[in-house]
Formats: sequence, C-alpha cells, structure tokens
Amino acid sequence: MKYDFDTLTHRRGTDSLKWNVKDNELPMWVADMDFKAAPEILEAIRERLDHGILGYPVIEDRWYDAYTGWWEMRHGFKMNKDSLIFCAGVIPAISSMIRTFTSPGANVLIQPPVYNAFFGLIKDNKRLVQESPLIYRNGNYEMDLSDLDRKMADPATKLMILCNPHNPTGNIWGKEELCTVGEFAKKHGVTVISDEIHCDLTEPGKAYYPFASVSDTCAQVGISCIAPTKAFNLAGLKSAAVYASDPDLNEKIREGFRADELSEPNAFAGIAAITAFEKCGGWLDELREYVSENRRTADEYIRSNIPDIKVVRGEATYLMWLDVSQVKGDPAGFGAYLRKKTGLFVSPGHIFGQQGRNFLRMNIACPSSVLTDGLSRLKKGAE
Repeated sequence: MKYDFDTLTHRRGTDSLKWNVKDNELPMWVADMDFKAAPEILEAIRERLDHGILGYPVIEDRWYDAYTGWWEMRHGFKMNKDSLIFCAGVIPAISSMIRTFTSPGANVLIQPPVYNAFFGLIKDNKRLVQESPLIYRNGNYEMDLSDLDRKMADPATKLMILCNPHNPTGNIWGKEELCTVGEFAKKHGVTVISDEIHCDLTEPGKAYYPFASVSDTCAQVGISCIAPTKAFNLAGLKSAAVYASDPDLNEKIREGFRADELSEPNAFAGIAAITAFEKCGGWLDELREYVSENRRTADEYIRSNIPDIKVVRGEATYLMWLDVSQVKGDPAGFGAYLRKKTGLFVSPGHIFGQQGRNFLRMNIACPSSVLTDGLSRLKKGAE
C-alpha cells in the first residue's frame, strides 16, 4: 500500500470526543476513524494556514466542480451544480430542514434501528418520531414496505429521513427499494431527506445508489445530504452539502440555511473537500481495502471464538453491527457490562431504537493492532 493505516496515532489528551475515556478503556464507539486524514488534504490545509490570513472564505467554483465530478465519476450520478448547497454539517442541515418542512407536532418518519442522532433532532425540534422499523430476518435487514406505505399515509407525516447506506446495519439499499420509497412519498406528499454521508465507505466492488438518481420521482421528492467527512475523516471541519434538484425544495432549503447561518464555511471546509474529491481517490480506495480486511478479520475471529455473538453482515460503513441476543445475562445491558469488565467501549444498540436493544455497534476503522485488542476484550466480556 502507498498509504499507512497501520501506525497508531495516540489521541488521548487531544480534545478528542472518541478518546475522552479512562486510561484503561479502548473506545470503538463513535463514527470517527483512528487514521490520519490523507496527506494531500493535510498539505492543502498547511498551505492555507501558512498563508497566515484566516478571514472569511467563500465557496468557489472548484468546490461545486469537485462534488459534481466525484459523484459522476464514482457513483454515476450527474448533479446540476446550481442545485448544490454548502452547509456546515449534515446533522445541523437535517435539523434546519425539519423546521423548514414540518410544523411543531408533525411526524418525522425514520426506520429503526437507525442513527441515534435522528431521534434527538426530531424531539429537540418539537416534532414526533414516527417509526417504520426494519425487518430483521435470517441475519439480514430489509425495509417493511407495507408498513412504510401505511405510515406515510398518515396526514401528520410530511417528512422522512432515509439512511442510505444504512447506519448501523451497513445495508446498501437497492434501486427497487429506493424507487418504491420515492413512489410512496410522491403518493402521500412526503419529502424524503436521504442521509448519504457513508456512501463512499462501501465494500470494495460494491456500489451505492444515490436516492435522487434512481428515478425522476425520487429526484422530485428527495433531498440528498452528502459530505467528505466520514470517508476522509474530516468531521471536525464541518463541511458538507445538500442537493435538491426540485427548485421549490431547493429555495426553501436555502432560506432555512440562511436563517440558521449554516452556509458560512470555516477557513478549511472548502479546500479540504476540494482536495479530497480531486486528489484523494487512491487514498480512499486503500482505506476501503484496509477496513474490508479488518471486517473479515473481525468476522472470522467472532465466528471462531465468540459463538454467542453473531455478525450482521453489512456492505457499507466501517461499523459492525453485532447481535448479542444469545450472550449470558442481559443482552440489552451487555455493552455497559463489557465496558466495566474489559474497558471496551462500543455503542449500545438501544440508542438506535428499541429494535437495537440486543445489539452492539463496533467501529473497526482503526489500525489492525487496535482491532486485535478490541476483539480480545470482546471475547473476555462474553466469557
């Protein structure tokens, strides 16, 4: 490999949310990789810093070209650059759009087990969480399309948040499923926000399908949230984009972002995104291979050494979804027990909805030596 993913960078004492833990603890929870950003990105930031003036920046044409070029080259989706909107993070963008497209007391539809921040965003904005749970069958997840249709038919439901690819299960939704979601949304007058922040972290050889790309209907009802932050480990730079090809949706989003001051970039947000998409494709390809090997290692280790834990085989993200329903004692409390007994800190499944109470989410985007340590602790906790 050209790039180094094996070297451990010590992060304790660096104001890291992930590593703000006790000395004996190993954090493998929040979706934050233990790899340095690509050297090309770091060099671009150094050049901007060496210039010495960190005044107000603008989003230049290269930013739009970098996004549209990447999505066309990598995902076969040709975006209209005029429909692309800079925002300071996917989560604040979704929060703003909840306020833009719904009123207090309205339903916002999600598909648990799903990214835990969605619950808080909905409740904090005084909206109601409406759940259409995924179906867990034979170790795999699928959408409950009949239930989804019924839930969208509720007159109080005008907005859905789709996770594509899905966090925490790692599912890549197929074109047919996405088309059906779009048809339901159009029929019932529902707008779909598609959180696609993990889209560049698929298994090598696996493609994801941008929601807005699968049909004209999906493009009409859909809003896509995209960013380089997960794939290139840039979350702290607060750099993302929203894409909506429908002119009415697009203008409403812009109005909301202006009111919420979400369209002002920091000094490094633009240049980091441009560099990631223009120069770091090779780095990302090697990263995906490394994470895929970590996934294979973890899968084989768990199958061989921890029979009471089952791996839910996802094809995207760097997060492993683990079924701990067969462990001794209380499966729902296993995460807390694991941390207390072994120091291994993973995400308890219940935070992703009650459907996740017998699961754990484990971050495997780390040097292989860290993964080995984490797996050893997992085994010790399950004994």
